[in-house]
Amino acid sequence: MYIVNDICYAGEWEDDIKVTAVKPLRGGMMLVTFSTGEKRLFDTTKLEGAAFAPLSDEKIFNNPSLFHGVITWNNGEIDIAPEAVYRESFAYHDKDITV
Repeated sequence: MYIVNDICYAGEWEDDIKVTAVKPLRGGMMLVTFSTGEKRLFDTTKLEGAAFAPLSDEKIFNNPSLFHGVITWNNGEIDIAPEAVYRESFAYHDKDITV
């Protein structure tokens, strides 16, 4: 756990990683581009807790936005730290799948 600007975050600090682009895919998957230049696949269906339940609605899931490098949905009511997305995602190579 760590604190930045009086906000407490779960997990371990990873230097200045941010999400720079996000593209919803089928089945709750997202193609995420990070400030490191890496593209990674993230499975939102593995997110647990009531806070993430609205993501099962395709209309909400398919409309993410970025706020200061953080993926958010539903006008900022749902968000996930970029460090968590990075840690729980896996490498993507353009030749792996067609999006």
